[in-house]
Amino acid sequence: MTATPPAALDLRADLVTLTRAVCDVPSESGDETVLADLVEAALRAYPHLEVLRDGDTVVARTHLGRPSRVCVAGHLDTVPIVDNVPTRLEGDGDDAVLWGRGTVDMKAGVAVQLALAAELTDPVHDVTWVFYDHEEVAADLNGLGRVVREHPEWLACDFAVLCEPTDGGLEGGCNGTLRAEVRLTGVAAHSARAWMGRNAIHAAGEVLRRLEAYEPAHVEVDGLTYRESLNAVLVSGGTAANVIPDACVVTVNYRFAPSKDVEQATRHVRDLLDGYDVVVTDAAPGARPGLDHPAAAAFADVVLAVTGGVPAAKLGWTDVARFTALGVPAVNFGPGDPLLAHKDDERCPVEQIRTSHAALRAWLTT
Repeated sequence: MTATPPAALDLRADLVTLTRAVCDVPSESGDETVLADLVEAALRAYPHLEVLRDGDTVVARTHLGRPSRVCVAGHLDTVPIVDNVPTRLEGDGDDAVLWGRGTVDMKAGVAVQLALAAELTDPVHDVTWVFYDHEEVAADLNGLGRVVREHPEWLACDFAVLCEPTDGGLEGGCNGTLRAEVRLTGVAAHSARAWMGRNAIHAAGEVLRRLEAYEPAHVEVDGLTYRESLNAVLVSGGTAANVIPDACVVTVNYRFAPSKDVEQATRHVRDLLDGYDVVVTDAAPGARPGLDHPAAAAFADVVLAVTGGVPAAKLGWTDVARFTALGVPAVNFGPGDPLLAHKDDERCPVEQIRTSHAALRAWLTT
């Protein structure tokens, strides 16, 4: 069953209704236009907001002359849908749980942003609300990165919040990420005369054994512990069932602590796979926690007083790294358990959506 996109988003609707409406618009990476159109149209209805657009990224901002400006950002895209749209609601009241693609990563956070953008006409900071595309794919396609390159003035601010799922806590910084291809070559031959060739897929065995034996590090950075990982995520090779393959590619993904830069991460992967042709295809640096910055500390004081959460390390990569590169302190905060991100049984407690809304509202109004 597929959901029919709504004719419009009602930003004044109950938070659960709004979250379901946003989640029920399919927006896999590269297919965000319908949702971006709905978000833009909904925000343009509010005269206290200036609305800007680049591709499928929508920016809405206040101009109240406040002494500080903050940015609250979230991405519109999701990983592929697997029979988990439309959403379903199970349970009642604050015990209810919303199931479906995007409920965790990260349309519940987007719904909180939209509700607050419409509601808060007189926040204590000027606010830039960002809704961007292509977060779940290669870094060079990222909509926020595109805005950084083409409209950096849109993101000028003193502090930023990414509404990525944090399970009600606050997650500082993020791991870096690197993808590389290990390219193996052989000699093609008829499989009935295999001795005439050299099997490139078999040559991947040693690569996989090294990765299987690899012990990832736990790295403490500014008081938070980041857990690294290095894994094979794709294997491709072969042309036909009766041909000895002359090529094989093992794609690896390295998630590295923010104490390393991309060059150090690249060297680490190449050292582990010494003797093989390793080609880096995509990489993005991490971000240190930065929770000692006064703006981050003030945010933590207000928000955690509402949620009762505690600061932790963000183990995935998020766009806090882009803000950090701009010299802007940034943190992750939003509804949903990050351990459920990208899973087929993705789901978010209704209570967390409402609590995250209350926490961000308290920060923006006190």
